Amino acid sequence: MPALPLDELQLTEKDPKTGKLRTLPALHPEIKADRSFVLYRPPPVVRDPALVEEFLERAKFIADDLDWLLALPHDKFWCQVIFDETLQKCLDSYLSHAPRKFDVLLDCHPEVNDMQKRLHRSVFLTFLRMSTHKESKDHFITPSVFGEIIYNNFLFDIPKILDLCVLFGKGNGPLLQKMIENIFTQQPSYFGDLDETLPTVLQVFNNILHKCGLQCEGASAEPQKLEERVNVTPGNMPLQELKDIVLYLCDTCTTLWAFLDVFPLACQTFQKHEFCYRLASFYELAIPELESAIKKRHYEDNSVFADLWRRISHSRKKVMEAFHILINQVCLQPILESSCENIQPFIEEFLQIFTSVLQERRFLRDYDELFPVEDDVSLLQQASSTLDETRTAYILQAVESAWEGVDRKKAQVTKDPTSPAASNGASAMVESTAEDREELGAAYASEDECAGAAAAPPTKVSGVELDSLISQVKDLLPDLGEGFILACLEEYSYNAEQVINNILEDKLLPSLEKLDRTMRRQPKPDPTPLLSSRHNVFQNDEFDISSRDSVDVSRIQKGKRREKETTRSLLNDKRLIAEQKERYSQYSVVVEEVPVQPGEAQLYREDYEDEYDDTYDGNQVGANDADSDDELISRRPFTTPQVLRPKGQEEGQEDEEEEEEEEEEAEKERPKDHFVQDPAVLRERAEARRLAFLARKGGHKHDSSAVVGNVKGHGQNRETVQERRKKEANKSTRANHNRRVMADRKRNKGMIPS
Repeated sequence: MPALPLDELQLTEKDPKTGKLRTLPALHPEIKADRSFVLYRPPPVVRDPALVEEFLERAKFIADDLDWLLALPHDKFWCQVIFDETLQKCLDSYLSHAPRKFDVLLDCHPEVNDMQKRLHRSVFLTFLRMSTHKESKDHFITPSVFGEIIYNNFLFDIPKILDLCVLFGKGNGPLLQKMIENIFTQQPSYFGDLDETLPTVLQVFNNILHKCGLQCEGASAEPQKLEERVNVTPGNMPLQELKDIVLYLCDTCTTLWAFLDVFPLACQTFQKHEFCYRLASFYELAIPELESAIKKRHYEDNSVFADLWRRISHSRKKVMEAFHILINQVCLQPILESSCENIQPFIEEFLQIFTSVLQERRFLRDYDELFPVEDDVSLLQQASSTLDETRTAYILQAVESAWEGVDRKKAQVTKDPTSPAASNGASAMVESTAEDREELGAAYASEDECAGAAAAPPTKVSGVELDSLISQVKDLLPDLGEGFILACLEEYSYNAEQVINNILEDKLLPSLEKLDRTMRRQPKPDPTPLLSSRHNVFQNDEFDISSRDSVDVSRIQKGKRREKETTRSLLNDKRLIAEQKERYSQYSVVVEEVPVQPGEAQLYREDYEDEYDDTYDGNQVGANDADSDDELISRRPFTTPQVLRPKGQEEGQEDEEEEEEEEEEAEKERPKDHFVQDPAVLRERAEARRLAFLARKGGHKHDSSAVVGNVKGHGQNRETVQERRKKEANKSTRANHNRRVMADRKRNKGMIPS
């Protein structure tokens, strides 16, 4: 007998109050065990023995309760999960407060680390079992009912799924991907929830911009009142507020990337809200401002600066990777998997996305550094022969223009290694805190790799631009010398604002403090000489004395060149004739016999001998033909063109000689001075010619009266009967009586489809 699913299973047990047997469904609140799960709290920041003991005790309670839950049978486990509210609050507290891999990880107590690993493992196994509708062939839930259970009881929702991805994505990628795909497959309503959640995600970006005193182009914010307007920028906000914004941004970007990386099928839903354009616009507005604020701020502890810079760099990297996942899933991956007839919409989507973000120069530069746009365009060119080259060239030109003024240095991005499958059970499901710390340190080992294009070595400024920077500082601080200002600009990467700020706040480096503030600017000689730096149209020609040591003076002519040779001298020059005379003299020598020396006989004997066949030389072919003298010059008689002949001659070609003679006589008798002939005479002549033609062809005029015959009822004569029979037999040869025969003929020839 096949096992029933859990949602249809009925259990029989005694009523504890009456003692009678009763039947309850397997999923019933009374089957739930009375157990209270405590809420999770993160590990203590300081190594206080009391706080450590409190954390260990609370974490042990949670771990033991979860181990007890995982050991329950299939029916009791689901009753506890569905009807125990304390369990859901406990799991939610862990997802909300568990430390992420990018958080500051202090040197915790070894027991705290071990307990955190155990708790991390138990929580993941609990969610993994909650997302599985079939544990074995005897323990399972109907898929449709399973989808309703997890959706109606809020066992999973979009915020929980996002936290699951960011907490357990590393090391458990394959299991987590199957788990989330099963949730969305069994309950498609989660796609609708995700679609409704994305405006909130976009509002998060707008909130960050608002806190930084910026405004996104696509934000639908209400007009701000004048009395509420406060000039708050990342540069003048308190340090703690700046740290909160950077942490908030880092958490948001990492969570989005983790979700898209684990569940790429959500990319289509993201793109419905123009997420690529909104992400690029936010990046262009917020990231440069935050980076500038972090660099310019003075820190008492350098570790704070290092932590902020690592977080903002981590955020930048995750934004780029999330954008690349969206492009890859929405456009590139379908092109690689579809046939040639179906790729045009995806190519158009790719071109539209990049056309919409071309104005975000900083974003384009950083994205092209990690994921070259030229490679994606090359893929499109290989996949489609009808690609719009004008649009692709415009996109590539915009990317190149985004690199103007910045040294183009491709970053060697260390991609996360592919997570191995969890084949070792629980050991593969645990994220190591030490590994997180090593990954964070390795990902930002060098500032160039963290900052990408922004951390490229600054281009050395010179010329008019350098003079402009010096005058910008000197306008505010006129007592400073240009030499001192130049030294400060070189030290601070030609940032005039930072130089002015450090001078006013007396925060210059010790090496700059020792310099004389009235030092003049030393003029630097031009290392390039004038001769080697000049360029004109006569560069490197045969008369350029700057690039050549020797010049052919004989080729130099002042004024118009005079030709020395005259006509007489050219006629007297017989050198060409003498040269050709020797050549043509060889043709006048004809040797009949070649004298052979005694020793050369064998040589000539081996030569090829062509024996001529003279058998028919005596026959004079064509000599006895009786040809006339004028055979070759004789011409055929003159023939008058047909259009120039009289009317009688036009018809003479078709008639016989007798008719020609008759017509010639008639032509002779025709008066020559008639301007218009008598129509009656013309009709008689035409009728006579027609009758004569019919007589020669053997035809005769059909007598319709013979076919008509007498009046019906009076009998018909023999001729009428014969004529009617003949007409019936031959009527299909003319008029429209043989349509069926002609249709059959066309069909047999294949002219009409059958």
